[in-house]
Amino acid sequence: MIVYQSTRAGFLRDSEENAIEEIVAQAFLQKTKRYAPTPEFRAWRHSLMQMVDVLADDDLPDDMGVGIEFGIPYSNKRIDFILSGHAADSDPRAIIVELKQWSESRVTDKDGIIIAQRGGPAESEGIHPSYQDWSYAALLEGFNAAVHEGGIQLKPCAYLHNHVRNGAIDDPRYIAHLEKAPVFLRGPSEKQKLRAFIKQHVKRGDNAELLYRIENGRVRPSKMLADSVAGMLRGNKEFVLIDDQKLVYENCLARATQASDTRKQVVIVKGGPGPASRSWPSTCWSN
Repeated sequence: MIVYQSTRAGFLRDSEENAIEEIVAQAFLQKTKRYAPTPEFRAWRHSLMQMVDVLADDDLPDDMGVGIEFGIPYSNKRIDFILSGHAADSDPRAIIVELKQWSESRVTDKDGIIIAQRGGPAESEGIHPSYQDWSYAALLEGFNAAVHEGGIQLKPCAYLHNHVRNGAIDDPRYIAHLEKAPVFLRGPSEKQKLRAFIKQHVKRGDNAELLYRIENGRVRPSKMLADSVAGMLRGNKEFVLIDDQKLVYENCLARATQASDTRKQVVIVKGGPGPASRSWPSTCWSN
C-alpha cells in the first residue's frame, strides 16, 4: 500500500493549493481506516515541505512518480518517500528517501547504530538512517516480485534536513552504510546534492507507473529454511535485519565481547516469533 501517489507536478500542485500533510493524512485515513498519530502528522508537515523545495527544480521531469508512505511487505514499516522514473539507458529506477528531523547525533562503536533524539524526551540508540533505508530497499528487492522480476533498480538515500554536518552522522565507522545509501543534510548545498542525486538516477518520468507496479507487486513466498541455511553456509546474506532487530543483534554482540570467565553477561530478548524479515517489537535486558 502506498498512501499517496502522484507525479512531481501533481505533488507540487497539491502542496501549493493545500497543506500537503492534510492531503496525506486524509489518504492515510481512507486507506488504513484510522487517523494518523499526531507525531507522524507533524513529521509530514515539516519533512514533506522540505521535499517540496527539493523537487521545485524545472530540470526534474514533471511526470516523475512521487509516492509517500509505502508499506513494506512482511513488516509494519513504511518507506517515507519514493521517486520513480527511468535512467538515461531507460532502466526503471526508484529512489527511496528516508526523511529524518534529527538536529544532531552521536556515534557508537556498534555497526550501523547511532545515538539521536528520536522524538522522545531523551536520546537513544537506534539504526543509522543509511542502514535503515538500505535495509528497506533490500526487503523490497527480496520480497516484491515487481521489483525483482521487473528489473527495477532501487537507489536508497536519507535526508536529514535539520542536521548539520558535524562529523557524527558521516563518521568513518558508518562508511560501509553511507556508500550504500548516502546522507544529505541541512543547508542549500546539501539540498543541491540531493537534487543532483535524483537527476543522476532519474532522467525521464514514468507518470508513477513504477509505483503502481511496486504497490501491486506480488509478494514472493518466503524461502524454504533448508535453502536459506545452505545459502548462509556459502556465505550469502539470507536475511536482512531491520530497525529493532538490528539494534538487539548489535547489543547482543557487544555484550558477548564484554563477557569473560569472571564477568558473565546475560541478555534477555523479548519479542514475537517469526522470520527474520518480519518486524517484531523487541526489548533487550542485560546483566
